[in-house]
Amino acid sequence: MPTPIPTIAITTGEPAGIGPDITLMAAMRAWDAELVAIGDIDMLRERARLLNLPVSLTPYQPGPQARPHTPGHLSVLHTSVSATVIPGQLNPANAHYVLKTLDLAIEGCRTGSFQAMVTAPVQKSVINDAGIPFSGHTEYLAEKTGTEHVVMMLATDKLRVALATTHLPLKDVPAAITRESLERTLRILHAELTGKFGITRPKITVLGLNPHAGEGGHLGREEIEIITPLLEKLKNEGMQLAGPLPADTAFNPEQLANSDAYLAMYHDQGLPVLKFSRFGEAVNITLGLPIVRVSVDHGTALGLAGEGSAKAGSLITTIDLAGSIATCAPNFVPAGNA
Repeated sequence: MPTPIPTIAITTGEPAGIGPDITLMAAMRAWDAELVAIGDIDMLRERARLLNLPVSLTPYQPGPQARPHTPGHLSVLHTSVSATVIPGQLNPANAHYVLKTLDLAIEGCRTGSFQAMVTAPVQKSVINDAGIPFSGHTEYLAEKTGTEHVVMMLATDKLRVALATTHLPLKDVPAAITRESLERTLRILHAELTGKFGITRPKITVLGLNPHAGEGGHLGREEIEIITPLLEKLKNEGMQLAGPLPADTAFNPEQLANSDAYLAMYHDQGLPVLKFSRFGEAVNITLGLPIVRVSVDHGTALGLAGEGSAKAGSLITTIDLAGSIATCAPNFVPAGNA
């Protein structure tokens, strides 16, 4: 019997950015998955023309089973842009279109038409300019799937960094670091490292919130009052946890070698290390969702859109990981058999 393959939806992101470009570039490769781009098929055809990419775009027609992707061909689940797209020029009129691509992917994952969704970058600012409150993919997916608590994790082949808080102003971070929230985050991270990455007993390094992890209370008491007591509780349950460690020394070679993942207290605490080491090759995974969602590690790069100079490395890695997670998931059912 042939090994079942997944169907992966790719939301093409902000149409004026490089999302369409890198999606078309990825379509030039062979994949052991069926790829379905979600976006405006005419916009994608025009972008392929600008990039001189010989990609044949056809409307998506679900079949009885998923088919491996053929280089130079791409199925498109069409949804129309609201306004003409000019590469590099944001237009709030297309904000609802961007969210519609996400909604279609979420629905397809929930019904079993897709086994994973991969998201190209969106421009948060232009969605908000359209009058739609939007803080990011992670929060939007959580709301749309009715998931109360999710965890954002970026990963490379050498390093995984999860976040205790995501897109918050720095002044709001300390109040968001509660024992309850941190416990839920660590439990999700531990469970997903086991379930999605096959790590039997994951080792997690937890960073402190304050400089020098609080310096014994002289530079802040969150470590003493919240983080350390929680880590002791979870270690007594059998979790392998280290910390809280000062962020400026926690990524040393010895600690890296003994960590399957890090938990940073805020967005810009751990991610600069990861992005410095492998920018353009990392992936963003939303843990805790009832669906598989993986994303690129970069933004819309408006200045590169339609120019042919964008790099598809992160998207290629993302598609690979999405397929691997989807097929390894305990509830994997290939499209057509759902």
